[in-house]
Amino acid sequence: MTRLLIRIGFLALVLGGGILIGTLTAPGAWYADLSKPVFNPPNWIFGPVWSVLYVLIACVGWRQFEADKSSVTMKLWWVQMGLNFLWSPTFFVLQLPWLALLIILSLLVVIAVFIQKVRRTDRFSMLAFLPYLAWVAFASVLNLSIAVLN
Repeated sequence: MTRLLIRIGFLALVLGGGILIGTLTAPGAWYADLSKPVFNPPNWIFGPVWSVLYVLIACVGWRQFEADKSSVTMKLWWVQMGLNFLWSPTFFVLQLPWLALLIILSLLVVIAVFIQKVRRTDRFSMLAFLPYLAWVAFASVLNLSIAVLN
């Protein structure tokens, strides 16, 4: 029963937190008026992509927590989660794309270090974080492009 509660807790934290932050910091008129690169995806794609990624992030989180809640990889997991949740308010609410770029690049580094740390010990976590790494890399280029264009 404890494992089930831990897993539900991680899903609620990550998916619920992501949905809450996404709702509270939804792009508004400021974002709509920005110049965007030609590879900017349609707005509707972000919700489904992040929902899938958040489920994967939650799964990885509970795996690391159940393995050793005080491990380096668990600490890295918490750091990436904090950076992840910090990006949207910085970009959309504070309207600071250059600062948001620093945050997302930091997130990218932490994800890569996490993957490196678990690659030999937890193949599932490594593989589950690869789409996250790819999406955040793409989002970093998108963030940089928007910052440069505006």
